[in-house]
Amino acid sequence: MLWVATCGSAQTNAPAPELAAADLEAYLDGLVPDQLARDNIAGAAISVVKDGKVLFAKGYGFADVEKRAPVDPDATLFRPGSISKLFTWTSVMQLVEQGKLDLDKDVNEYLDFKIPPAFGQPITLKNIMTHTAGFEETVRDLFIADAQHMYPLDLYLKNHMPERIFPPGVVPAYSNYATAMAGYIVQRVSGEPFERYVAEHIFKPLDMQRTTFVQPLPENLKPLMSSGYVRASQKAKPFEFVEAYPAGSVATTARDMANFMIAHLQDGRFGDVQILRPETARLMHARLFGADDRLNAMAHGFYEETRNGHRIVGHGGDTVLFHSDLHLVPDLGVGFFVSYNSAGKGGVSARAMLFHGFLDRYFPYTPPVGQTVAGTKAHAAEVAGLYKVSRRFESSFMSVTTPLGEVKVDAGSDGGISADMLKGPDGEPIKFEEIAPYLYRERHGQSKVGFKKDAAGTWQFQIDYPFFVFQKAGFFESKYLVYAVLILGMGVIFPTVLLWPVAAIVRKHYGKKLDMPAADRRLRLWVRVVCLLFLGLFLGWAGKASTADEPSAFNSLAPWVVFFGILGIVCTLGTVLVCFNAFRSWNASGRWIWTKLHDLALAVACVGLVWFLFTWNLMNFRLRF
Repeated sequence: MLWVATCGSAQTNAPAPELAAADLEAYLDGLVPDQLARDNIAGAAISVVKDGKVLFAKGYGFADVEKRAPVDPDATLFRPGSISKLFTWTSVMQLVEQGKLDLDKDVNEYLDFKIPPAFGQPITLKNIMTHTAGFEETVRDLFIADAQHMYPLDLYLKNHMPERIFPPGVVPAYSNYATAMAGYIVQRVSGEPFERYVAEHIFKPLDMQRTTFVQPLPENLKPLMSSGYVRASQKAKPFEFVEAYPAGSVATTARDMANFMIAHLQDGRFGDVQILRPETARLMHARLFGADDRLNAMAHGFYEETRNGHRIVGHGGDTVLFHSDLHLVPDLGVGFFVSYNSAGKGGVSARAMLFHGFLDRYFPYTPPVGQTVAGTKAHAAEVAGLYKVSRRFESSFMSVTTPLGEVKVDAGSDGGISADMLKGPDGEPIKFEEIAPYLYRERHGQSKVGFKKDAAGTWQFQIDYPFFVFQKAGFFESKYLVYAVLILGMGVIFPTVLLWPVAAIVRKHYGKKLDMPAADRRLRLWVRVVCLLFLGLFLGWAGKASTADEPSAFNSLAPWVVFFGILGIVCTLGTVLVCFNAFRSWNASGRWIWTKLHDLALAVACVGLVWFLFTWNLMNFRLRF
């Protein structure tokens, strides 16, 4: 998930220096090496363009820590992740220009498989470009460890189709799958393999000689690839293979990305070459869908940003190891690209702080004073609560991550709000103040969040990034209820299983027999077996989840989904026995009250755990996750 720490707004009376190569190099030379060292990042590549020319391109740190190989902005390849999508959308718009694609048509007309009907509306390319196709999130085979196991693009799409959980064109929910499908449409309509189409119609005319979608890398590019790191102080990780490659497999250099930025800032023109008509390039950057008209929206694949008084369009990109941003400021003719080859300690905040610092230095800005809003305390109380993200898993066992990722919005005593997952550079939640009804801005900063009700009257919460929103969570979706049920259930089950052999050993030591009728002893035994199975099920899920520390590790979970699903059904059937035992125990005369209470607690615990299993799809056997 993308949580970006922000910098305060630039408020200074000193004149801003002119954005010139020498000053920019001195500024970044003083900033980036310290950032790499502080955040344990191996290397970075940066390029800046202005008025159709490359103003700055430089590498910092190491492409290979062990070999002490420096980053070269002209030659070192980085993986910009989802910035790859911009090449896919540019390809789509080229085919729109040629009359081969219609952004408003049902995409089933371009596919050799069918997206099943849902909500009475077809999915269009406009929906896909604005992440409003309505698909749930998926992770299986998005990344794979070995290129030999890669599916052809058509088979990947046919075998990994997610469920549709929203009507198209209504709720933004970021989708790699949908973007990969757009790439496949480019392939089918153009008659060329997707990676070849992009190479011939974008990379070649833009002189991007060291940029490719191809995996594994072509032999001439392999030696140029930067290593990727979780931390610079750790060993390099293997090359990441992206199965849904039109959504994120590009390898490129900072210099090549400068050419791409120039083309988009120059209305599709790069030198004497025009990759898009001017009107098409401008359309790509135009606002297309926003969940809240007061906040940033999706353009045609690009997304809006607003900073220092300027409208910015761009895209971020993350693999496990590489973390990148591309920003275009059309009214200034400026483009900024940065890519890090390590996750480091700073996460996504490092690149955000770098770009914000760049804007504050050369284009300082003081935000206007917001209007006085009546009823701020009432508004804050109204929107406070838990919110679930629209980019979520819903039909598979991965839906259990939804409550874990819920955002808690708190109302301040002064009418402001904060959200526990929106934090500043100091690690503390950002404080927002209301500047218009249900619209909030960061105190002493620029980030905005807004609240509005959807068609069903449910509160919707949007941050600065328009490719997903947060929706008010219902009572039974609350992470606090989920935690309580799980803790209560395991808090009863675990000591029961733990003390079962202990009690037997104590009785044997003192020569005491379990004073129960044979039928009750057998029932008691089965109840404890059911508890043991529950314990094994939840510890098993926890153990497998803990080993899936990177996306490709999820690919091996399919057999466990089936095994744990069967075990869950067994536990559910066993819960009937546990409840029957509690009923008999409660009605048995002469039984110790603490035994009755314990048997009742076991029944409540098992019923709660069954609710947990059923609600979060931990026994539904769905292998498209």
